[in-house]
Amino acid sequence: MALEMREICERCEVSLTPDAPAYICSYECTFCPACTEALAHVCPNCGGEQTPRPRRVTS
Repeated sequence: MALEMREICERCEVSLTPDAPAYICSYECTFCPACTEALAHVCPNCGGEQTPRPRRVTS
């Protein structure tokens, strides 16, 4: 089962490419680094911890 690599920040709607730095919670809610910092690493949707999303390398 692969992670859903969402392409936009759920808060500010900035574009996030699969290899861009981003943060996710256990439900895969996705945020850019600036929004993650503003939210104190807490997901506003579920209250879970936001952690760095692994980068997907495209070949």
